[in-house]
Amino acid sequence: MKINLLFAMASFGLFLTSCQEQAASNQEEVTMTAVREIPLEDFFKNPDKSSYQISPDGMFYSFMAPYESRMNVFIQKIGDSESMRITDVTDRDIAGYTWVSNERILYLKDNGGDENFALYAVNIDGSNPQSLTAFDSVRTELIDDLEDQEDYVMVGLNKRDQRIYDPYRLNVQTGELSMLAENPGNISGWMTDHEGKLRVALTTDGVNNSLMYRETEDSEWEILFTGNFKESLDPLFFTFDNKNLYVSSNVGRDKSAIRMYDVAKKELGEILFEHPDVDVSNLSYSRKRKVLTTVSYTIDKRERSFLDAETEAWFKKLEAKLAGYEIGISGRSKDESKLVVRTYSDRSLGAYYFYDIAEDRLEKLEDVSPWVQEDEMAEMQPVSYQSRDGLTIRGYLTLPKGKEAKNLPVVVNVHGGPWARDYWGYSNEVQFLANRGYAVLQMNYRGSVGFGRAFWEASFKQWGQAMQDDVSDGAQWLIDQGIADSSRVAIYGGSYGGYATLAGLTYTPNLYACGVDYVGVSNLFTFMETIPPYWTQYLEMLYEMVGHPEADSAMLAAYSPSLNAEKITAPLFIAQGANDPRVKKSEADQMVEAMKARGVEVEYLVKDDEGHGFRNEENRFDFYRAMEKFLAKHIGDQATVETES
Repeated sequence: MKINLLFAMASFGLFLTSCQEQAASNQEEVTMTAVREIPLEDFFKNPDKSSYQISPDGMFYSFMAPYESRMNVFIQKIGDSESMRITDVTDRDIAGYTWVSNERILYLKDNGGDENFALYAVNIDGSNPQSLTAFDSVRTELIDDLEDQEDYVMVGLNKRDQRIYDPYRLNVQTGELSMLAENPGNISGWMTDHEGKLRVALTTDGVNNSLMYRETEDSEWEILFTGNFKESLDPLFFTFDNKNLYVSSNVGRDKSAIRMYDVAKKELGEILFEHPDVDVSNLSYSRKRKVLTTVSYTIDKRERSFLDAETEAWFKKLEAKLAGYEIGISGRSKDESKLVVRTYSDRSLGAYYFYDIAEDRLEKLEDVSPWVQEDEMAEMQPVSYQSRDGLTIRGYLTLPKGKEAKNLPVVVNVHGGPWARDYWGYSNEVQFLANRGYAVLQMNYRGSVGFGRAFWEASFKQWGQAMQDDVSDGAQWLIDQGIADSSRVAIYGGSYGGYATLAGLTYTPNLYACGVDYVGVSNLFTFMETIPPYWTQYLEMLYEMVGHPEADSAMLAAYSPSLNAEKITAPLFIAQGANDPRVKKSEADQMVEAMKARGVEVEYLVKDDEGHGFRNEENRFDFYRAMEKFLAKHIGDQATVETES
C-alpha cells in the first residue's frame, strides 16, 4: 500500500528537482595544508551505479547507470558478475523506477523537464517494452504498486481534467486502464488499504481539508475529519486489520505526532510516538509480520526509535558492520529476508550493500561515486543562531579544508520549497563550493518543515520579509563570528532559494557581493498566475501563505524583486530551464530585462531541454562551470586581488 498526496495537506511547495543523490564559536584548530582542486565533473557527473533495488523474490538486483550520458535501468542476477541494460533512454534521465513483479519493471520519464511524467514498462530481459501512460500534457502519479496483484498497479492521471487526478487500475502487461472513481474536483490524494482497495480520499477547497473514508469500495464516502490546512491529519497507512488508521497529526498541538485514528468514533486515539522538538511523520512496518517497526525523525541528523525487537536487532548488526556511516534501506525482498542497504555521510555519497538478514551476511555492491575521496571532502557541521526576533534557526556550516575559519568568502545557500528543509549529509554542490575555498551556510529559516506548526506559520506572508531576515541574520552571524569576510558574501539558491537570492540583493544590497538565482521566482503576481493546472486546488492556500494578488497587492508589489530591481547594485547570475512548469521562464526573463534596463551586470543561462532544475549531465556541467567563474570573479581570490590592486 502506498499513498501519493499531490502535496502534503498542510503545505504547498515549489521545491527543486535536485541533481544530488541529496558551531562556529569553537572551531577546531585547522592545519593549513594545500587542497587539491577537484575537477568540477567529479562532483556533478552521473554516478557509476545508483538507485539499487531488489526483485520481490530476492533473485536480482536492479540499478541505474549511465548509457549515452543518460541514467537507464540495468539488471543483474545475484551472484553473477555481469549486468544487462534493459532500457535505452537517450533524451533524458529516467526519473525513477520500481519492480512491479519478478519479471517486469516500471519507470517514469518526462520530456525536456515538463514534469508530465509518463509510465513505461519493460521485462527484466529487455523484452516487451511498453509506453503505458504517455498521453499529451498528462502527468502520472503512482498511488499503489498493488504488491499482491502482479499485473496491476493503481495510478492517478490528470487525463480527463489537467487540474485533478482520477484513480485508475492499470494492467502493466497490456496497458489497459480502468477508472476506479471520478474525481469530483476537490480530491487531492487517494489511499488504499493493505489489500489494495481504494478506501481513503483527501479533499480540499483550497483552505479546508477533509479526510474521507469508506468501509468498502462499494460503500458511500463519509467525512472523518475536516480542518483548516494549518491542521494536519495525514493518514500513513491502515492498521493491519484494515479497520483504523495510523496518522501523523498536529491537531491540538504544535508538533506532529504518530497516533491512532479510530474510524468508528471519528476521533484521534493514543499517541504512539512524539518528540518535544520536531515533527514526527515517518512510521515503518513489516508487511509480512504485520508489526510496526521504526519511527524516524530529524533534528540535526536523522534519528530512529525502534518499535520492534527483531528489526532493532538486525539494524544494530548493520550499524556495527558499517560504523561511521548513516544507513538507509533502499529495497527489500517480498519475504523481507534480503535487503539493499545504502550508506552515506556528510563527506561521502556512500555505497550500496546486499544484506541477508538470516545469515547476517553483508556484501558490498558498489560505491556510488568511487572517484570522490572522503578525506578530500569537508565536514558539514550542524549550527544554530538566533533570529532578530528571537527564533532559533538551525542549519549547517561547511568550512573549506585547509583554511582557517577566519575572513572566508561565503556562499549563503538557501533551500527551495520554501516549505521544505535542509538535511545533514553529502551535497555535491556544497562540497564543490567548499573545494573552491568557500564556506557554505545552509539554514532552515522560518517556514522550513519539521519544526512544528508555529515555526511553519511564522512564514505566512513573509516572503522577502521575516523569512528573508532569517537568511540575512545567518550571514550576519558568520560575519560577527569573524568567519565571513563581510565584503565577500554571496547568496545562492534554487526555486524559492532563487527568490531569496533576488530578495537578498534587492532588500539588503549592502550584505551580498553577488547572487546566483537558479529557477527562482522574481514576481509574486506573475508566479501565481502561471502555476501548473494541477496546483489550482491549492491557490487559495497559496494566497494565504504568500499573499492575495488583490487584498495584499501592495505587499506583493513591494516584495517582488523584478518590480524593485532599481535597488540592486550587485552582479547577478540567473539560470533557467525553458520548460519549467513551476517557475516559468518568464520569471527569469523579466528579471534579466529589469537588470539590463538599469545597466547592472547580469549573466543569463537558459537550457531549452530542462525544466525546474537541470537533470541532464551536460547541462549541470555548464551551469556549475558558469557559477564557478562568476563566484571566482566576485568573491574569490580573483576578486580579492582586483580589489587590492
